[in-house]
Amino acid sequence: MVPQFIDVEDKIIGPITTRQFVLMLIAIFVCFIEFKIFSFAYFLFFAILTLCFFSLFAFARVNGRPIHFFVLSFVQTLKRPRLRVWNRISFVVAGDLVESEIKKIVTAPSVRPYVSGSRLRDLTLIVNTGGIYEADGVEQKIN
Repeated sequence: MVPQFIDVEDKIIGPITTRQFVLMLIAIFVCFIEFKIFSFAYFLFFAILTLCFFSLFAFARVNGRPIHFFVLSFVQTLKRPRLRVWNRISFVVAGDLVESEIKKIVTAPSVRPYVSGSRLRDLTLIVNTGGIYEADGVEQKIN
């Protein structure tokens, strides 16, 4: 038997999942600390903010996924560079090449040989058949 619904979180109290329960316990603990530290007026203000924040992280969903995944993706997107540029030298092992050879690789324009239509047809036949047929029509099996 293959397990199904493996991405559904376990429920512990009615519709509340373990993650939601733990987040609300942390919120209550933080509110208790705020109650001991601040006067009642400040406590009400900070307790409401704390409960709203933790409730948001416990119960809100974006595109059917918990909001902490959305926040994590958002932060990762902000940390990545906006423009990606391919650097050819980073793919060359610098220890194997002399600096003059690296300059030749970087500065030398790539010249591609001309491929005739018949050669393209031959290459297409080889690729499409998985190498079973060669260009001159001789059958060759690859095992």
